[in-house]
Amino acid sequence: MITALFIGSLLLIIHAYFGYALSLAMIGLFRSKKINKSPFSPSLTMIIAAHNEEKMIQRKIENILRLTYPKEKLQVIIASDGSTDRTNEIIRRYGNEGIQLLELMERKGKEGAQKAAVRRAAGDILVFSDAATMLDPGGLQRITANFADPTVGCVSSEDRVMTGAGNPGGENLYVRYEMWLRLLESRVNSLVGMSGSFFAARKEVCEDFSGELQSDFRTVLNSVKLGLRAVSDPEVIGYYRDVDQEKQEFDRKVRTVVRGLTVFFKHIHFLNAMKYGLFSYQYFCHKLLRWLVPALLFVAFIANLILALQSKLFLLLFLGQVIFYTLGARGYHRPAAASTPILKIPAYFLLVNISIALAWIRYLKGQRVVMWQPTER
Repeated sequence: MITALFIGSLLLIIHAYFGYALSLAMIGLFRSKKINKSPFSPSLTMIIAAHNEEKMIQRKIENILRLTYPKEKLQVIIASDGSTDRTNEIIRRYGNEGIQLLELMERKGKEGAQKAAVRRAAGDILVFSDAATMLDPGGLQRITANFADPTVGCVSSEDRVMTGAGNPGGENLYVRYEMWLRLLESRVNSLVGMSGSFFAARKEVCEDFSGELQSDFRTVLNSVKLGLRAVSDPEVIGYYRDVDQEKQEFDRKVRTVVRGLTVFFKHIHFLNAMKYGLFSYQYFCHKLLRWLVPALLFVAFIANLILALQSKLFLLLFLGQVIFYTLGARGYHRPAAASTPILKIPAYFLLVNISIALAWIRYLKGQRVVMWQPTER
């Protein structure tokens, strides 16, 4: 029984990080859904939710004004979510240049602000972007080109981290893995999640937009429900600066998972493979199984400890676990020493799974994240 628990937990962990991607690659050999992109310039509404973004909002607006999308087809709405700093004052300066301020006196949270903006949106395609995310001048043309394909309901950008000096930073292994996984999902069926900092959707996908649930995740589910799919475009890039403090990044991960769990369990019916087919498998593996990894790691550790008392092989495996976690803890507590992969990978793995475990605790206690505080970058 203990051996079965150990092996079962280990196999599920491996599948969460490697088996799922491998299975998609295998499916892709027999099933490929190409995206039929072509130049396409529909009416478009760009929505930015902002709360106390006086440090970033002018830079964001200047970035928007440099976009090459036809001005007569572009509506820009900045929903200021109960801002108490100079955010609204700065936005008003650009009123004559087509930047619309939607001032929400009572704070509603990011999705609440987005929902208020969706009600005012006139475009056939809605583009959502964060105040801290910068776009290439041709970014809107690239993302809308995907909607020439009638099977596409929403489109995700790819993330690109910038250094404090504004130069492209080295993408960490985890980000590269996630972007590769999105390409596999796009190739065989649909994404399960998008980059919340820059994505686009058909207006009909957003008709029942929620003011409480994570918008990027739920937009994917709305698309699938309508018989459409979510795709990732590697030519569409959202640039943002790295987080200055590791604690802020950790807190952001916890909030993101709590929000994701909230959406997942409100849409548990997507696990019905009889109705949603391959997407149900993706929904389970990419979301739930990944979020169960901390519990599986705990089971594997305890089971391995018990088995280590009975077998030299299991003793070696247990020592391997101890060494891995020790390296992770060393890299986490000494960031300057974590520049080498031997420390960086275990440290990041530990960080991610501790944040997921904490998110489960908060979720099970009934905590739900609606309000958000802009991350200092």
